Amino acid sequence: MAKGKAMYASEINKISIGTKVLRITMVVIGALIFAVGLELFLIPNTVLDGGIVGISIILSYLTGLPTGVFIFCINIPFIYIGYKQIGKTFAFMSLLGIIILSGATMIMHHFHAFTSDILLATVFGGILLGIGVGLVIRFGGCLDGTEVMAILTNKKLPFSVGEIILIINLVIFTIAGFVFTWEQAMYSVIAYFIASKVIDVVVLGMEESKSVYIISDEIEEIGQAIMARLGRGVTYLYGEGAYTGNNKKVIFCIITRLEESKMKEIVRSIDTQAFLAIGNISEVKGGRFKKKAIH
Repeated sequence: MAKGKAMYASEINKISIGTKVLRITMVVIGALIFAVGLELFLIPNTVLDGGIVGISIILSYLTGLPTGVFIFCINIPFIYIGYKQIGKTFAFMSLLGIIILSGATMIMHHFHAFTSDILLATVFGGILLGIGVGLVIRFGGCLDGTEVMAILTNKKLPFSVGEIILIINLVIFTIAGFVFTWEQAMYSVIAYFIASKVIDVVVLGMEESKSVYIISDEIEEIGQAIMARLGRGVTYLYGEGAYTGNNKKVIFCIITRLEESKMKEIVRSIDTQAFLAIGNISEVKGGRFKKKAIH
């Protein structure tokens, strides 16, 4: 028994170390990809990112000091705040990512840009930034303290975290319009928009999951159709209407976004009056979220 417990503890420890190594590796890779997008695409064409990186690019342009120095120095207070508010793992991963990013930008600053076409630089730079940031976020860190700032400010202002980040970036891009040109500022907005969309794909995955709730008088038939035609398992929940007091069966199901259209088709083909609610889910773990054979 003691030997079995020791082996189990050893296996858990191996898994834990393997997970830590994976997280560190992916954060380093993410920071390097971000640095490539920044120094070999955006900065040579005077296109900015948002947040602290955008501020750092402007300060670097005005002072002549390396962008990496500002990225590191400005982020440090927010990493400390993140340590206090979110935890030491987040702080460590963020610090690691920012150190790699700062060092890589200073090294890559001496390399030639991949392209001098500003549109190509904006698109591919935005994509690389999105991949880099997405990887770092997915594995527990961040490369920009703006979000930490927004989370703290959110408690004192009547704005959501997303709205605060948007306001901060609008201010940064406006300043960029005065420091550089308004054309550069507009390209910067495009790069930021592309990066934000790519971040969503990297963090959430290509097959973003969706939760489905269905209330109908034909609930059994709909449940059987979902299992047969979509290959997805369903769970029957029991609810009571607050207004009518009637007991109702409710279907709960998880699907991918590619299956959303077929799900609607199945429900409508059986009951056009059915209540159907579909929502986004960022992550699904555990249980039996596997697709069965369909016919």
